[in-house]
Amino acid sequence: MVASYKLQATGSKKRREEKAVEFFRGVNVNWLGWKWYFLAFSMIFSVAGIAKMSWNWSHIGTPVPLSVDFRGGTEVQVQFANRPDINAIRQAMEAAGIKDARIQNFDVPSLNEVVISLPRQNDETTLDTGRQQIVDALHSHYNNSFNDGGIKVDSVGATVGHQLEAQATRAVLWSMLGMLVYLWFRFQLIYGVAAVVACFHDTLITVGAFALMNKEISLTVIAAILTLVGYSMNDTIVVFDRIRENLRISRKEPLPDLVNRSINQTLSRTVLTSGLTFLTVLSLFIFGGEVLNGFSFALVVGILIGTYSSIAVAAPMLVAWQESRTGKGKGASLPAARRAK
Repeated sequence: MVASYKLQATGSKKRREEKAVEFFRGVNVNWLGWKWYFLAFSMIFSVAGIAKMSWNWSHIGTPVPLSVDFRGGTEVQVQFANRPDINAIRQAMEAAGIKDARIQNFDVPSLNEVVISLPRQNDETTLDTGRQQIVDALHSHYNNSFNDGGIKVDSVGATVGHQLEAQATRAVLWSMLGMLVYLWFRFQLIYGVAAVVACFHDTLITVGAFALMNKEISLTVIAAILTLVGYSMNDTIVVFDRIRENLRISRKEPLPDLVNRSINQTLSRTVLTSGLTFLTVLSLFIFGGEVLNGFSFALVVGILIGTYSSIAVAAPMLVAWQESRTGKGKGASLPAARRAK
């Protein structure tokens, strides 16, 4: 009885402290009532991303366009004195015997920069040859339009590209596994499974967005995805922690009602933190230029989907798991997890 009173007092104290920054008061949204709409939304974007990645795999050999970091090859960034003509540059490359070069504008138009990319090469000697061919062709046709200080060359061998690709994949998978183990230890296994499924859902939709928009995956994008895995997990843990607290106080309350109440109680915190973070990365996406475009795009998509999945994917999984075990309409018999120290 004393322990129960202490839990209630602690919960009341936490809520009094949160009222100072509470954005929504008296919210009573039936989030689980929208679960089928949430499922449809997730399925549409997941299937669309998977379909586009499958199409990419059959046409370009990879699910998502890869930067030179992963695919290997040579990439030359050139700044011209005047606005460059992409068609003229392509003709100059072909005249110099350079085939299959990809030429595109880079960063803001006022900088007059282009990037010239050659496909993956088999050895470092071939890389050096391709790099020199590009530089010689540019000097031959545009000798007065730029100087050597306006040329930046980036070369990655095929072996290194494969290694970076494998390491990036392992980094994402190991991060999810580590979080599963942590939540299994800190909460219960079902909490960990729900959180990792939500993170996988976020990663799949974010990578699918890159495939749909034909944006390249680079090392900085992988860093953004790893950041989003942690961000999404943090949002999910906040909701789970409130569910755990309410489970200890209201054991007889139907679980769907308890989960809805827990989400509503953390809604202010979610909107404030995710909203401000989203505004920051949106500004980075709009004003950051081409160099940060992939990184900021991953953050914009990931923060939206990560916040959504904490409410629409992870929490409903707990209820679905419990209902599959005990049937609908039962009390909140989901494990309350280990007591916080």
